[in-house]
Amino acid sequence: MTFVIIDYGKMSLVLAINSLYTNNVKNKRGENMIVQVRSIVKRYGNVLANDHLSLELHSGEILGLLGPNGAGKTTFLNALLGNTSIESGEIKVFGKDIEKFALKIKKDVGVVPQDLAIYEDLTAIENVTFFGELYGLSGKDLKIKVKESLEFTNLYERRNEFPKKFSGGMKRRLNIACSIVHRPKLILFDEPTVGVDPQSRNHILQAIKTLNKEGSTIIYTSHYMEEVEEICSRIVIIDKGKVIANGTISELESFIMDEQIINIQINHVNYNIVEKIKKIYGVKDCHIKNQVLTIISKYGVQNITQILNNLNQENCKIININMEKAHLEDLFLTLTGRTLRD
Repeated sequence: MTFVIIDYGKMSLVLAINSLYTNNVKNKRGENMIVQVRSIVKRYGNVLANDHLSLELHSGEILGLLGPNGAGKTTFLNALLGNTSIESGEIKVFGKDIEKFALKIKKDVGVVPQDLAIYEDLTAIENVTFFGELYGLSGKDLKIKVKESLEFTNLYERRNEFPKKFSGGMKRRLNIACSIVHRPKLILFDEPTVGVDPQSRNHILQAIKTLNKEGSTIIYTSHYMEEVEEICSRIVIIDKGKVIANGTISELESFIMDEQIINIQINHVNYNIVEKIKKIYGVKDCHIKNQVLTIISKYGVQNITQILNNLNQENCKIININMEKAHLEDLFLTLTGRTLRD
């Protein structure tokens, strides 16, 4: 068993991640490691963006990379691409040092950024062709792969139209077509469903699954836990520049099986009550946002009466209350102290 110690303020949480998962991956795929990041450090002035961050990615995985804003995800991705230098540590992609072989590595990497990287004054087919040429494609091979990429994203019939006529979802799909035209081994998706309609969102998620089945290894960042649960084989949570949780969905869910969430809407914000409730037996954590107390408690512990008594002592009027089993979103809240969309 591998133990990951997470210390968050007064809360010390020990996650036992079963190393059998990693061993199974290695047994199935040999030592085919796509990404190896070892103890990287990156500072911006006094801000430690990546704090001895380590991470591995095996061939064929879809890795969900989660973390609150400012956690260090973007810095990590830029370092992984060789777009920003690190102060110490080591990054290998396809077994090669990113600092020495960045240009060669990038030929086998696709990036779908959160901000659209397409040209409004070029047609859809001209956009994909342009990016294909950047990746070194030419001649018949270029034409074939451009057509395949547009067909894959259901844009071939609109190939001669300009993106300004496209919906937000179609622009996202064109962005994907430009990023996969060279058939990359590794694809980084940085919140690709932001601002798209449900139909386009589903199309993008299905496309990612298909790309993975066809051989691409994927890193996927999102602020939507349901997306990560749907497509990812493993989740890594980053906060304050460090990896604080790492495991399959079933492994991470096992740590919250004995937890329940109590949401209590009160008539006014009272931060004193938060510290009082944290001291109640069975309570693992407590947060308040928009006049709603979110209490994470051990399942089966009869502490609701004590919680309500504390609220009464602080003259907090209860407007609404509900209780439910904990989910991965609640684990994220417990570890980072913030919701995924904060």
